[in-house]
Amino acid sequence: MSKPQDVNTAELRARYPDVFDRPASSRLATPAMLAAALAIFVFGLVDLDFSPSRFIAGLSQLGWISMMMMPPDPGSSLPLYLQALGETLSIALLGTTLAALLALPVSLLAARNIVPHIVRFPVRRFLDSIRGVDTLIWALVWINVVGLGPFAGVLAIAVSDFGAFGKLFSEAIEGADQKQVEGIRASGGSALHEIRFGLMPQVLPVIAGQVLYFIESNTRSATIIGIVGAGGIGLQLAEQIRVLEWQKVSFLILMILVAVAAIDFISGKLRFAIIGKRAVA
Repeated sequence: MSKPQDVNTAELRARYPDVFDRPASSRLATPAMLAAALAIFVFGLVDLDFSPSRFIAGLSQLGWISMMMMPPDPGSSLPLYLQALGETLSIALLGTTLAALLALPVSLLAARNIVPHIVRFPVRRFLDSIRGVDTLIWALVWINVVGLGPFAGVLAIAVSDFGAFGKLFSEAIEGADQKQVEGIRASGGSALHEIRFGLMPQVLPVIAGQVLYFIESNTRSATIIGIVGAGGIGLQLAEQIRVLEWQKVSFLILMILVAVAAIDFISGKLRFAIIGKRAVA
């Protein structure tokens, strides 16, 4: 091994003064940011009336509720709960599918490699405005528009996911390999041919994987919006919590966990199958 050369520190200092002799503002920037973040954190705890004594005292109440939940027991309501769970899964599936179908053509108008900036900018801002409102808020809006029930839940998930899918799909289209598009253009294909045969075969596996993940995620969202009246198992869960039927509450929570785990397993297998086919292709 060759002997390492001696480093002349003075020469390095003279050559790279910005590295060795940074200004005070640069050296103090990181500590100042950490101190500011800590101050904001402490202020938030005080302003929100965070109390460690209240938290510790509440642990005993949590333990009592946990004991009351055992063992999980649906009583005579198991058929009703299974129907409600099926309703929740239907809300998640239909809402996600509807959002994906509506977002796919709009995402083409939000991709920088498809349309010019003057068209892309308002479409992007429209998707941002839709995505900026939480699913629970959309559920409250649609409940007042179409009334209580699963239809409002489907619309809430569809509208919320429409904004998210529009952004994700457009980013997938922008990240597609342009060589295939250029090849179709060189062979005399039109702009529609470039999209249909050059872009879509590349991005559809990515889009399918994103839709499968959102179906899993929206199963939990459908449970939450059910609590405010959008149907499904969330409505049953809220009712049992209100009447303090803790054994039924634990059974409903267990049903939700099992359903989410099963959907996660199935969607994971489908995503890997799609990715495998794409790699082979």
